[in-house]
Amino acid sequence: MVVGEVIQERELIIVGGGPGGYNAAIRAAQLGVEVTLIEKGELGGICLSKGCIPSKLSAHTASKLSDYKHLQQIGIDTGEPSFNLDQHRKYMEQTVSALQKGVESLCKANKVEVINGTASFMTGSRIGVEIGDTFEMYKYEKVIIASGVSSSVPDVFKMDSESDRIFTAQTIYEIEEVPEHLLIYGTDYIALEAATSFRALGSSVTIIMDETDGYGFDADIEKELSRVLKKSKIKVMKNSVVDSVEANDEQVFIHLTKGEDEKLSVEGTHLLVSAGFTPNTKEIGIDALSIEIDESGFIVINEHSETSVKGVYAVGDVTFGPSLAVKAIKQGKVAAEHCAGRKSELNLRYIPTIVHTAPPIATVGLTEAVAVGEGFSVTTGQFSMSGNGYAGITGKKEGVVKVIKDSETNLLLGVHMIGHGAVEMITSGVTALEMAARDEDLMYGFFPHPSFNEGWLEALESLTGEAIHVTPGKQQKKSAAEPVGSRD
Repeated sequence: MVVGEVIQERELIIVGGGPGGYNAAIRAAQLGVEVTLIEKGELGGICLSKGCIPSKLSAHTASKLSDYKHLQQIGIDTGEPSFNLDQHRKYMEQTVSALQKGVESLCKANKVEVINGTASFMTGSRIGVEIGDTFEMYKYEKVIIASGVSSSVPDVFKMDSESDRIFTAQTIYEIEEVPEHLLIYGTDYIALEAATSFRALGSSVTIIMDETDGYGFDADIEKELSRVLKKSKIKVMKNSVVDSVEANDEQVFIHLTKGEDEKLSVEGTHLLVSAGFTPNTKEIGIDALSIEIDESGFIVINEHSETSVKGVYAVGDVTFGPSLAVKAIKQGKVAAEHCAGRKSELNLRYIPTIVHTAPPIATVGLTEAVAVGEGFSVTTGQFSMSGNGYAGITGKKEGVVKVIKDSETNLLLGVHMIGHGAVEMITSGVTALEMAARDEDLMYGFFPHPSFNEGWLEALESLTGEAIHVTPGKQQKKSAAEPVGSRD
């Protein structure tokens, strides 16, 4: 290996070119900062190449396949559709490649220096970068860590030799065949998206849940989701502890204990393990920085995305909090702006969670149970999308919109949706919560007709028992605050 002779100085170095990293790089460059971005793989990171884009493309493909019966209903008959995985993978590769080139072009246009290499921190504000057979040393004024995460795999799923039938969140969309029977261990958004996507593509699907109490959504969203999964013939095994796993060339066997002592074995052709993530910190020599990390190894940051060491920032999945690209993007911009001297900050309280299931889920703010637990007396309004005119036209009648407000102040506390259009509509919920809106603020405006957005209006109006398309007995519901608790 050839070692560079001099230490090169840089104003701002960013380690990692995923959504957080490249957004930070471009924003900093826009503000006049000289930026060097180090990425060992492709720009866009895991999100673009293995996560967000491939998973959403699979969900989109599954949605199109599921539209077949509705097309027949409205008079369009082109014959029963079939799925070509090879063509699907080709389109996925083309889409990912085009987006990666787009990011490259944006970095170039903004004069961001991009180094394709493996970075490792050293003492004295220095970073070593292995670039092929060479090793260069850089000294920075400020640095942003955006090194991301790797899939966490519980020991029980680790085989003596890697099986080509066991996948993680970062490898499942590289699969080369449609599973005959896909077993899924996990309850996060990745597990749910894979479950509904592969079911639509023709796989039998079984979700294995441990002692986890549900999927982490509001109770009424969970109820509707469970109904949808059952209708889709996706089997859910709750309260199941995995004891051991076996795999051969054709099958995967999971031996588990259900409940207190019921021993069961489940057989499938493939297995997805979606059990969280481990931060990529050791690989980059983070110990040299002496920054604060939490008990799980994630980097602790403040409202400016700055770590416990001045001038050292961290953004994205490597930080504490949900592993979401939307978090990484916002953190990256805030970190870059703070590096450039702006007083930018962020708060994750109203970060939206979206799940591209069939139908999709989108939530922001407090669930009813959490709101009551925090000391609020709440009123909830709810609307079933089966009563929405546009949902009837499009055949997308599955779903529920639920709105939660403080009974005393009428301030909105949470918005929860499952149904077609939920991902796009949740932005209005985020804006409303950030602006401390009351229900009357949202009801005052016009909602286009017919549209999915009217589900919003009906849920809001049901807060006061005035929804037109909800029967009187199914409108507002009030929940008293718990005796102990406060809003602080």
